[in-house]
Amino acid sequence: MNSHRLNLFAAACLVVGGVLGMAGSFLPSAMRGIAWGLDGTALVLGAALLAVHHIKLGHEQLAAGFLVFLAGQTLVVSGSAMELSASSPVFAAGAGLWAAALAVVSASSLMPVFVRVTGTIASLLFAATALQTYGGLALTPLSKPLPFYAYPFLVLTLLGWAWVHYRSGSNAA
Repeated sequence: MNSHRLNLFAAACLVVGGVLGMAGSFLPSAMRGIAWGLDGTALVLGAALLAVHHIKLGHEQLAAGFLVFLAGQTLVVSGSAMELSASSPVFAAGAGLWAAALAVVSASSLMPVFVRVTGTIASLLFAATALQTYGGLALTPLSKPLPFYAYPFLVLTLLGWAWVHYRSGSNAA
């Protein structure tokens, strides 16, 4: 597969991951596990492809951000089939890595301002979620207000990343 198609495939993985992740938040337990498992797999694949893409372009900051996002998403997806309360510690570790990754990617001037803003907001919300859980608060992946209200900012950021990479992939055609 050439670089153009990989870029488009990475963008598609981010969209699929964002949509299934949000949908899973509203599904019953068995269906949620499937949606979140597929969502996590798509996001890990998309982040890996973007990391390789940005390494090739010499964008080390973006590549590092996508690698950290991949690590965080791997932790989060490992809890997809668990009871929400049982997955709390693993989710907190993943949310902490998401926060770091979102901050690193959002600090890059190569991303559009809107994507940088949504990524920064998501980063702060997931950092707060991780810190609260590390501090002993019994948060689950669906606790309100956090992390529940952080997801829309994450999904907007994922869609922004997808748009940026879709546009760069379609420009290469």
